Amino acid sequence: MKIFIYVIFISSIILILSGYLIDGINSEKLIGLGTVLLFFIVIPLFLYYRWKNKSFKDFILKNDNIKNGNKL
Repeated sequence: MKIFIYVIFISSIILILSGYLIDGINSEKLIGLGTVLLFFIVIPLFLYYRWKNKSFKDFILKNDNIKNGNKL
């Protein structure tokens, strides 16, 4: 999963850069496709990969933690 996310990330960056560097009819389409890949595929996959085994209770600040001086 990690390698798949990296490959799609690098390909979206290459699409965006090639759209800026190549002056042609499809340059705007390349920029748009790279942006869509980045924001609608790479970022959700990355967030799912990083948060899939986490508990939200670990990140909530409670009164007991504040009184005891415990860190999250």
